[in-house]
Amino acid sequence: MLNNDVLRSLRYILNVNEFEMVEIVKMGGGQVTQAEINTYIKKEDEPGFVPCKQNVLAHFLNGMIYLKRGRDTSRPPLTTDLPTNNVVLKKLRVAFELKDTDIMDILKEGGFDVSKSELSALFRKEGHQNYKECGDQYLRQVLKGLTARVRGVVTKPKV
Repeated sequence: MLNNDVLRSLRYILNVNEFEMVEIVKMGGGQVTQAEINTYIKKEDEPGFVPCKQNVLAHFLNGMIYLKRGRDTSRPPLTTDLPTNNVVLKKLRVAFELKDTDIMDILKEGGFDVSKSELSALFRKEGHQNYKECGDQYLRQVLKGLTARVRGVVTKPKV
């Protein structure tokens, strides 16, 4: 999934503007300008679209966790791993305090029936024998379901 798509979805879920997005990136330890954010949240077919840099999304995800959960100075700083779909999913789970059952329910509502063991494979460390790569459709559905839960948006179930 494109970093820009994730960034746009998170902007909508959090209901923040470009200025607040800059602050969230700063909270996560990164630097970005409001003009850069404007180019990242454009759609691919719009003039001025620029692909979102990996480190910007990584810092935004960390900033989102600090925004939602607060910064715990007794813990080491969050890692800025390259944001694969699995990393995005993990950080969403932390930021929005989602349990496995919450994610399973979100996926089930979208027509993806996953077992607990399948879901736990998405959260394993890459290289683990039971690690499974998170597909774009899984991540899209989690973002869509999270939007419905956080913003109260009613979505049509897949048939």
